[in-house]
Amino acid sequence: MMDGSLRMLTARCRLTSIAMARAARIWVAGLAVGFAASTAAFGADDAPPPAAVAPPAAVTPPTEAAPPAAVTPPTEAASPAKAAAPTEAPPSEFSNLDNRIQDTKSEVIQLNRDLMVLEEELLFPASTQVAVFVSMDVGKLFDLDSVKVKLDDKEVANYLYTPSEVQALHRGGVQRVYLGNLRAGSHELVAFFTGGGPHQRDYRRATTVKFDKGTDPKYIELRIKDSTGKLQPEFDVKIWPSPSTPPE
Repeated sequence: MMDGSLRMLTARCRLTSIAMARAARIWVAGLAVGFAASTAAFGADDAPPPAAVAPPAAVTPPTEAAPPAAVTPPTEAASPAKAAAPTEAPPSEFSNLDNRIQDTKSEVIQLNRDLMVLEEELLFPASTQVAVFVSMDVGKLFDLDSVKVKLDDKEVANYLYTPSEVQALHRGGVQRVYLGNLRAGSHELVAFFTGGGPHQRDYRRATTVKFDKGTDPKYIELRIKDSTGKLQPEFDVKIWPSPSTPPE
């Protein structure tokens, strides 16, 4: 009894494998036919039109004393340059292809952005997310070189700036220098700024802030400002309210 069941199961597996193989072959054949048809259509579009075939000359009965016809010299064969050149695809087809390529590039870029956002949401959920940004107001009294950030006595960021990045900050840009996870509770952030101060002297300053982390994301801005009264740069920290926090 068991041997009969095993044979029936084996037969069913074989029938299933055969059906899948046939379906795969049919699919491959259909794909090949479609590809061949598209290739033939593309080649037919580029092939030169066939030359017209001259109709056969009418046969007249010979006359009794007809003089021999004058023999005309053979004409030279048409040079290949004079032969009918293959027709080129109209410009509209190339423009349509270029538009489709550009649309595909835009879709890929948008998909990449969506994947990056999704990755950040998965790696840094709102309940534990903390982000630190750097901004600069005027910045004529301080030439920024680097920023180091510590969270709870642990170094989490150490960034060295290029001249072009410093210029971007001067124009109002904001740079995210750190993105990570932090448990709920009280925490301390210390930021160290290194660069050139007034009179081309090396300048190193630090600023500290304590904050509470809840279930909402926490956004912290490190600001570099010029103090015209003291003629020296100032550094402070701003804690941005979370989206769910009502304005004061």
